[in-house]
Amino acid sequence: MTTAVRRGRPGYDLDSLLRVAVAVFNERGYDGTSMEDLAARLGISKSAIYHHVSSKTELLRLAVDRALDALVAVVSQPQGDTAVDRLESVLRGSVRVLVAELPFVTLLLRVRGNTDAERRALTRRRELDLMLTALVQDAVAEGSLRPDIDPALTARLLFGTVNSLIDWYRPARAPRPGDLADALVDFALQGLRLTPLDAAVGGTP
Repeated sequence: MTTAVRRGRPGYDLDSLLRVAVAVFNERGYDGTSMEDLAARLGISKSAIYHHVSSKTELLRLAVDRALDALVAVVSQPQGDTAVDRLESVLRGSVRVLVAELPFVTLLLRVRGNTDAERRALTRRRELDLMLTALVQDAVAEGSLRPDIDPALTARLLFGTVNSLIDWYRPARAPRPGDLADALVDFALQGLRLTPLDAAVGGTP
């Protein structure tokens, strides 16, 4: 059920509040952040925050849903004529989401299931893993990827490679998002592709 967005005070909107909250959550940890901390960072009273959201939990839910909704849009609508093309499009799209929503994805990857909002986020992340696993299975079935790989493990490793970018990616010092996506796809899929020689002898042992 969608939570109605409350009307905030002049000068403050939900987006700016959410961005500040995510920054503080990432710095201090969600459990280590109080509404007093958020009010102090924003320079407003707690009551002003409550004009936008009902609780700290709602802020967390809105933040992780922002990252998850963007990732689901990419994984659920892959582009390409072949399964491996669709797999590549998902990896590239996931990189674009991470770059565009870096603080939100960082927060998503740090949730541990201590609250209902976190457990819901972890469930949605597992659903993403299943969708990517299906894409890997399709790419194996069409003969684009090696037949000896474990699709579920491969999906986790691919997402893990994308997610590792949060540890070092900084927009001012990193390659452009398109170049970054190209490098990641080339690296991640290099050992998974079925070469013409492999195909000729019936796949790898």
